[in-house]
Amino acid sequence: MRSGSEGRTVRETLGDSTIAATHVVTGAGYFRSYSAVGLLAVVGVLFVAVAFGAGRLLRPVVPTPEKLLTYECGVDPVGEGWAHTQVRYYVYAFLYVIFAVDSVFLFPWATVFAAPGFGATTLVEMFVFLGFLAVGLLYAYKKGVLAWT
Repeated sequence: MRSGSEGRTVRETLGDSTIAATHVVTGAGYFRSYSAVGLLAVVGVLFVAVAFGAGRLLRPVVPTPEKLLTYECGVDPVGEGWAHTQVRYYVYAFLYVIFAVDSVFLFPWATVFAAPGFGATTLVEMFVFLGFLAVGLLYAYKKGVLAWT
């Protein structure tokens, strides 16, 4: 039995066959491989801390009544703070999210569909999935949600 370079591989020769086994890497070698990641994280945290500290030290602090007012696009706030919002905007956003998720599911489906032995099953599953989405879209259409007024 002989040891390879740095004791990482041990080889035994038994007749015609050669058996190779890997040696367990020590804890120091394991943590040495992650030291660059840790150093980068520390440098990143220090960079952010120094930037925030410099901003706090260099900015002028002069509170005035005008600075303490609520700021709304350069216009002084007038009236009540509550405004009515149309629900249909949320419905459009919800429908967009549904179809965005649908497209996210279509990409992995296409890769599985291309694999041998999965064609018919994945095709049926995807049509069932698209059928549920079509029923939801039809329901939204019948309720008049998609009509912009």
